[in-house]
Parts: sequence; C-alpha cells; structure tokens
Amino acid sequence: MRTDRLVAILLLLQRREQVTAAEVAQELEISERTARRDLDALAMAGVPVYSMQGRGGGWRLVGGARTDLSGLTASEARALFLVAGPASAATPAVKAALRKLVQALPEPFRAQAEAAASSLVMDPQRWGSDRIERRSPRFLDDLQDAVIRGVQVRIRYVDGKGDESERTVHPLGIVAKGPSWYLVSHTEAGRRTFRIDRVSSADPTDDPVHRPEDFDLAESWREIADEIDRRRTPLELEAVCVPHGMGKLRMVLGGRLVVGGSAADGRIEVVIRGYNEYALAGELAGLVEWIEVTGPPGVRDQLASIGNALVERYG
Repeated sequence: MRTDRLVAILLLLQRREQVTAAEVAQELEISERTARRDLDALAMAGVPVYSMQGRGGGWRLVGGARTDLSGLTASEARALFLVAGPASAATPAVKAALRKLVQALPEPFRAQAEAAASSLVMDPQRWGSDRIERRSPRFLDDLQDAVIRGVQVRIRYVDGKGDESERTVHPLGIVAKGPSWYLVSHTEAGRRTFRIDRVSSADPTDDPVHRPEDFDLAESWREIADEIDRRRTPLELEAVCVPHGMGKLRMVLGGRLVVGGSAADGRIEVVIRGYNEYALAGELAGLVEWIEVTGPPGVRDQLASIGNALVERYG
C-alpha cells in the first residue's frame, strides 16, 4: 500500500536524517524508481523534504526536523503497532512493514511499540456453544496498558463461585476468546488466567513485571486453551466414520474431534471429546448414518436407549 510506504519513508528520514533512493528501496524492498517517485510525491504534497544533488547527496528533512515529525504520542505509537501483532487482520505484508518501522520510532517509544505488537491474541473459537456478543470489559484498556508498559497490577477478582480475592499479578498478555477477554499473568502460584469481566478493580504499580525469557503469548494460550478444553470435555469416545461423513463431523464437533488412521474396512478412526456419556450420545444420535461408536460401552448403551425411545415415539 502506498500510504504505508510514505509513512515508512518519513520515519526513515526521521531516524537517519538523510537517505538516498537506493537506501529507501533496499529498506522497503521496492525498486529505486518507485522510491524516487514516492520521495517526489512527499515533496509535492508539502512535506518538508528536499533533495541534495551530487556526491554525498540524498533526501533530507528541512531543518533536520527529527523528533516530532511523526506526530505520534507514546500511546498512538502503541496503538499503531497493535496492528503488527497476531491479533491483527492486516495482511502479512502490512504486518511486516510495521514491524520494520519499530526501528524508525523515537527511542522512548520503541520498547512499548514492540511490546504492543505481542500483547494481544485473538482466538475466534468459542467455548462450547457460547453465543454471547463480545463486549469490552471495564478494565481491558488498563490491563493492556500494564502489559505493554511491563508493570505489575493489583487486582480484585471475583471467581466463578462468586468469591472475591485481591492479589498482585504480572500481566503477560491479553487474549480475546470468542466473546470473552482473558488476562494471562504470572503470579506467586505460577501462570494464571483471569476473565477480565470478573476483575472488579485494577491498580497498576511501578514494579516491573517478571516475564519469562522464553514466554510466547500465542503458544502459552494454546496450552491454556487445550487444558481448559480437556477439563470441560473430560470423556473421550472412540469411533469410526465413513470418509464422506468427515465433513459433517468436523462441522458439528470442531476442535473436539481428533482424526486418526484408516481402519481395515476403509472407515476413518476418530476420537471425540465430550462432557459425559449422555451428552455425547445426544450429539451423535443424529450422525448414526456416518459414524459407529466403538467405545466406551456406556455411550453405546445411551445411543441404544435414544434409538428405542425414537422408535417408540415415532415408530
């Protein structure tokens, strides 16, 4: 996108004071002709840049204006580089360009801009059948700011049972999971996850966060989500499915379906997670055209009971 390139060139001039078209082309991975055209466009648009001809020449900012050319405040810089993070819907090319621009930011903004780019993960998969509309919790902005600035936060938290507690946490990242928002933190008891809509107060401190050197928010969240899914669906069922029924199974079961190898008769072996035998049998009763449950026996018994009830009712 040309707008992205023009912003990149301005920030490059701000950092280096003078650049050549060849240097712009190399930095932005474009042709020298395109770089010259963009530099000319900046000048024609009234941006205070000018060219110096001859040996040692190049493009400069009028008056050497370096510090405030971008006009970005610290918070605006952080907001810009949220676009470069894993939560963004921007194209890979735009993300890559923005990450490169981190190096062109004024030094005071750079660390927080880099933190912003890795502070948020979007996980579109909902828990179970949750259909609640996503709304931003009250303390979302405060907690994300603490993540980016790398400071500890004192929070009051109400758990699922309604019990309130107060604790100091080391915020590591924010995750949007379906309609809900979560804070991933380090605590005295190890890594913990808090639903942000259950946070009743959040007071940042001046104490720095202790962040594990190898911490990766996306990888950490995958581990957390897998563990929660296992707790929510502790029962594992084994079955075989005809090949043309796999699409239906994936649509109905989503991440609770694990596909294995092929059985001797050509059907596909699968493992399905569920809450209990009755709930799983209810889900699979409408899929009997494609799937045969091989275990555990309790699910087969529940399916037989459902079948008998259907015959008795609809004969």
